[in-house]
Amino acid sequence: MVTISIISLVILMGLLSLGIPIALSFSGALLYMSIVGGVSMKGMMLWGLQQILSPALLCIPLFIYAGSLMSQSGIAKYLLEFVDIFVGRVRGGLGIVATVTCALIGAISGSAFTGVAATGNMLIPEMVARGYPRPFATALVTSSSILGVLIPPSTPMIIFGWVTGTSVLACFLSTIGPGLLTMAIFCGINLYCARKFPLVLAPEISAEEKQRQIVRKGWKALPALFMPVLILGGIYGGVMTPTEAAAAAVVYSIPVGFLVYKGLTPKTFFSVSQSSGVSTGSIMIMILCSMMLSQTYVVLQIPQLIVKAVFSLTTNKTMILVLINLLLLFVGMIVNDVTGIILVAPLLLPLAQAIGLHPIQYAAIFCVNLAIGSLTPPYASLLYLGMRIGKVEFVDILPHVGLFLLGYVPVMLLTTYWPALSLTLPRVLGYM
Repeated sequence: MVTISIISLVILMGLLSLGIPIALSFSGALLYMSIVGGVSMKGMMLWGLQQILSPALLCIPLFIYAGSLMSQSGIAKYLLEFVDIFVGRVRGGLGIVATVTCALIGAISGSAFTGVAATGNMLIPEMVARGYPRPFATALVTSSSILGVLIPPSTPMIIFGWVTGTSVLACFLSTIGPGLLTMAIFCGINLYCARKFPLVLAPEISAEEKQRQIVRKGWKALPALFMPVLILGGIYGGVMTPTEAAAAAVVYSIPVGFLVYKGLTPKTFFSVSQSSGVSTGSIMIMILCSMMLSQTYVVLQIPQLIVKAVFSLTTNKTMILVLINLLLLFVGMIVNDVTGIILVAPLLLPLAQAIGLHPIQYAAIFCVNLAIGSLTPPYASLLYLGMRIGKVEFVDILPHVGLFLLGYVPVMLLTTYWPALSLTLPRVLGYM
């Protein structure tokens, strides 16, 4: 049975690498499982449709919609101006602004793509104008956008909690530590590299002028800064569920976009609504197909067989964690994070439990590994989007992205081998 599942995954990855649409790629793998494994596709379809109608999944399209609305409204501009007051006159300060802003955008949208889409068009040209090489500026903004997956609310974590039966709120909290550590490391890399760039720093201003700017620009940025407070405060304060918080974010973002920042017009509002609907439709189809294939593995008891196969190789927890990380890195390189979670999380959960790994730490390990997949070819969808926005070639940006990937390795290792990094916040706040 393990051989059958491996062949089905090879079929899936092969079809995806050829550019075959996701639904057809999964259909090929499912057809193989039906013919060779004897799994009823009618039963899988009925089961998948029942699962896809879960109210817990409603927050995904709502967060996508809210993120798109806030991205179009111009929120990033005011966040940038506000953060720039504090570090804009430091050598490399604009790079810190880029990283922190991507984290804030992530706390609003729960998506890595929103970060680079909302900030790239403004940040990258400004960084180039101040002396940053274009490939480095593009790599910094693009790499920092993975903070949208690590800083809650995170769409992949919603999916993970749903498919594994784990607390979504605890999953959210589990990646805050790795996310803040990633942000600090990326800021450090930026400061180190900035010493070699011919940067043009903003002129010094008096303390009185700085205070005036803080008040003036802080007031303009207040509606944007209130967004993560509304979402995270509502969720962790027990006032709203994640779905209700996502709906509140949509309701809040519409008047802010139209009346406060005025980035939304009837035309752009319709365009954003249409693109969000298309994105949501493609994601839900992908979830349905992934779930059906994942369930066929459960029916054939593949997770239990994987546990036995791994334990036949080694029973050492450290080595098993190395194998899990390598597998997740490989999965992240060939499929997106949502597909990877639905396809692999239930398969490896019994193995994680067998070695005594806490489900919340398992969630953090999963998210930290798959987040980097959006920057690693051949999948690398976030990297390709950043290249397009930054107008750089693959060979030019790759060395700089590689530098940030190298800085990300300690985050992966600490998340895997230091449980306190991902478990402290959920424990302190009483979610585990």
